[in-house]
Amino acid sequence: MDHLESLCARAWPALAEEPLGDWLMRAAAGFTGRANSTLTCGDPGVPVAEALSATQEFARAHGIKPTAHVVRGGGHEQAIAAAGWRVDLDHPGGAESLVMAGPLEKFADGVADSRDLPGWWELAAGSEVTTAVRHVLGTGHVCFAGVEENGTVVAAVRGAVVEDVLHVARLAVRPEHRRRGLATRLMGELAGWGLREGATTCVLQVAEHNTAAIRLYEELGCSEHHRYRYWVPAVS
Repeated sequence: MDHLESLCARAWPALAEEPLGDWLMRAAAGFTGRANSTLTCGDPGVPVAEALSATQEFARAHGIKPTAHVVRGGGHEQAIAAAGWRVDLDHPGGAESLVMAGPLEKFADGVADSRDLPGWWELAAGSEVTTAVRHVLGTGHVCFAGVEENGTVVAAVRGAVVEDVLHVARLAVRPEHRRRGLATRLMGELAGWGLREGATTCVLQVAEHNTAAIRLYEELGCSEHHRYRYWVPAVS
């Protein structure tokens, strides 16, 4: 679990990152929970309560909410709870997420065009594309894949290859173009790009409430590897 989480973190680099032993404190001006939380895998090198205090100081210094990204069953949950932290049930992206993985060759179909299409950012990242957004999504060995119709990007996805893993994120299809198989098509093309770039495995992080996405990934041969939750101080 820890190794896969580390690869996911490398595929989703925050604007500011600071190691704390094996832990990684991250901040990106509030863009996504993953890039604005401390990944608590491995040994922080100090008692957990002390590491969480450092996490709070880092968050305050970067103007974000103190948050810990904690793997379920990873060994730190009891210590984090004992330090006075709780699961963030109000997290806008959902308190709990699945990490799903599967072999790329099962659904690879063609090779994605990795051009940065003009409408890609608006669909996949939202209307306000900040410096933090461009850093998180644009850093690394990445592919901005999309489907364009009549000059408009109607489906988009972002892929990043780290070692032999293709990390997939920001899959989006415009509402009026859904149920046409565009997400499956785009995933197949992105998998083809990943294979060409040396990846063998696909990994995705998806909120547990996003049942439509989970069903799509299961149909492509991916299955749950583990889960993580966001924790925050019980008293801020």
